[in-house]
Amino acid sequence: MSAPIGPYSPILRAGEFLITSGQLGLVPLPDGGSGLVAGGTGAQLTQALQNADTLLASEGASRFDVVKATVFLVDMADFGEMNDVWTAFFGEHRPTRSAVGVAALPLGAAVEIELWARAT
Repeated sequence: MSAPIGPYSPILRAGEFLITSGQLGLVPLPDGGSGLVAGGTGAQLTQALQNADTLLASEGASRFDVVKATVFLVDMADFGEMNDVWTAFFGEHRPTRSAVGVAALPLGAAVEIELWARAT
């Protein structure tokens, strides 16, 4: 799990909810920093979801506690690919979701995801 790229908390609890900050497809680099995983939207979203799952686990929750997600895509033509990754990650679990097209994301990322989980 890489460190945040800005002055924010990666995950916070608000009552019974856990809210992740926007997660990018970052992986640790040998120099101690972090960088985007290679492979474009699908690979970045897969890594971002894994990063978010690690954050949820640090608070005793899992992907199956997620109730809401917001996905930010630089290219809405990647919507189908995003759905494929989503289904592979969540299986039959279907949190609510919004997908928003954006002009750009930090570090030149193709996709970013924010999750809300209910964890009691």
